[in-house]
Amino acid sequence: MDQNTVYTLLGGIIIAVVLIYFLFIEPKKSNKVTPTTAANNSNQLQLQAYERLILLVDRIALPNLISRTVGEGLSARDMQQILCKNIKDEFDYNVTQQIYISPAAWNAVKNLKEKNILTINQIGELLPIDASSLDLKKSILTYLMEEPKANLHELVSEALSFEAKKHL
Repeated sequence: MDQNTVYTLLGGIIIAVVLIYFLFIEPKKSNKVTPTTAANNSNQLQLQAYERLILLVDRIALPNLISRTVGEGLSARDMQQILCKNIKDEFDYNVTQQIYISPAAWNAVKNLKEKNILTINQIGELLPIDASSLDLKKSILTYLMEEPKANLHELVSEALSFEAKKHL
């Protein structure tokens, strides 16, 4: 073999090694999940869960729920069922978020849901059988104005915000 053939052969081997490295070895290195990457991903999921649950709390807050729910011409009983169903549906849609947050925060959200359903049902039961949806809505809003502690959604939202900030 002459010297040019040896150089050509060595050049080809070097190019082949570089190609193998960049095609097969380097991509595997960049796909590795390091502890820092995993922690960042986990932290991001937790923050997104808190964000979604704060939105849930806002959506099932009784004043917001009432203002969003149209019910002209419905009876109070029908409106009562619609409001409770909306709360349950919102909650069920977000139930998986509990795996990303603390048990205390999840219990706060769950208790808010239960308290709001209880409030709607208790007020609905106090109304006459022929009461309208508007009567139910007014009665709930009046109750919330007279009982400042009944606005539990603000407290739950603050607790979720506080916990979310710990992950920033």
